[in-house]
Amino acid sequence: MTKSIIVTILITTGLIGLMWWGRGLQRPVASAGAQSSSAKSDLTASEKIYDFGTISMKNGVVTKDFKITNSTNKDIFVPSLVTSCMCTKAFIVETDGTTKGPFGMPGMGYVPPSNETIKAGEARIIRVEYDPNAHGPAGVGSIDRFITLTDDSGGVLQLEIKAVVTP
Repeated sequence: MTKSIIVTILITTGLIGLMWWGRGLQRPVASAGAQSSSAKSDLTASEKIYDFGTISMKNGVVTKDFKITNSTNKDIFVPSLVTSCMCTKAFIVETDGTTKGPFGMPGMGYVPPSNETIKAGEARIIRVEYDPNAHGPAGVGSIDRFITLTDDSGGVLQLEIKAVVTP
């Protein structure tokens, strides 16, 4: 009897010690969609949110051009342009009209670095394509997708598209 009490006390003490030690290793988990402590970018957009309204899967891909501007007196380097879902692609429209991309969702295949320098006073178009068929028949209803540009100082500019998808 004494032996089993001692074993129980040792196991309990060991478990409590492991829980106490593990408590110090925990990191807070950010909620889905929340950004880490990112600064606001010096880049600006004349429009940050666009609502396509109701779109039909049978009509296919829809496109929106967002104009972003560097209104500072210094060049801004943008190494990263990503989207929040595989159904959304982004492109940078160069000043000569050519496009760079597509840029997509990290973790869903290779997303190249954007490595774009937007000179002081210059503007660029970020072309966003949304494919309402990407999720199949389960993809009907409201959607809310994000396009995130991160500059070399850690500043973030987020663009958003919304729609109601019908079959």
